[in-house]
Amino acid sequence: MRSSHALMRSALIVATVTLASQAMELKKDTLAAWTDYVRGADARMERMGNGRPFLWVDESAARLARVQRGQVLVEPMVGRGTRDVSNGLIHDWMGAAFIPNTSAQTLLAVLHDYDRYQDIYKPAVTESKQLTCGEAEQEFSMKWARHVLFVTAAIQGRYRAHDVMLDAHHGYQIADSISVREIEGYGQATERLLPEDRGQGFLWRVHTMLRYAERDGGVYVELEAIALTRDIPASLHWLVKPAVNHLSVNSLTTTLEETREAVARAPQLSAGIGSCSGKLWDAVALKRGGME
Repeated sequence: MRSSHALMRSALIVATVTLASQAMELKKDTLAAWTDYVRGADARMERMGNGRPFLWVDESAARLARVQRGQVLVEPMVGRGTRDVSNGLIHDWMGAAFIPNTSAQTLLAVLHDYDRYQDIYKPAVTESKQLTCGEAEQEFSMKWARHVLFVTAAIQGRYRAHDVMLDAHHGYQIADSISVREIEGYGQATERLLPEDRGQGFLWRVHTMLRYAERDGGVYVELEAIALTRDIPASLHWLVKPAVNHLSVNSLTTTLEETREAVARAPQLSAGIGSCSGKLWDAVALKRGGME
């Protein structure tokens, strides 16, 4: 999946069950903690392959066997899935799946088809659009909505994704939110778009890292989804955190399952000529003198 980063839904960790009722503003110290955390996560990605397995599932024979049997695995990458920071929470989860009888090129063609995210990941993603497409970088927008208990969280975001193709069978994509705005009164006559970094704090920032490897008759896909949300009152930790983690696991699992289904339905193809994915593939192939 893209990350597709776009599997933004997987990273859209729901903080709606915090029973929040008053608007708030993202604090500078919260943003600073987020920046430091993401920098560390990116450094882990850069070290992959330097004497360590490229894939997370390869770090455990049991984990690999479960994915090969068709399971979608989701595990926390920090504590029990969340880390408290000043006035906020960082959520960090890893998910993995195996898609048989497909290729890396087919996977990339699906992940870069941003206009179709509203179909692939519905009903959570209600609108999606490709904005720009370069040889290794893309920008796209998504509108996302989810109803939890008596609260509807709706977000309009703009995202930037950067691809790194190591060879014809291995690569990764890092995606970041560059604009996240909450939609107040979603679906009502009073619906309005709030300024950036203001609102209920359902989602302040999102950062995803997707790895893929073509082998064993298919493609392994791993998505680490990291999100920044408002904090949870200390008095509600015992009640809310387990619920938030449960929603996070379900969201990431569903995103990987929907990605697998979309790739399985896609024809076995090379990235289409003129498509966003095709530009990436052709550019890397030219630089390497042809990828085999």
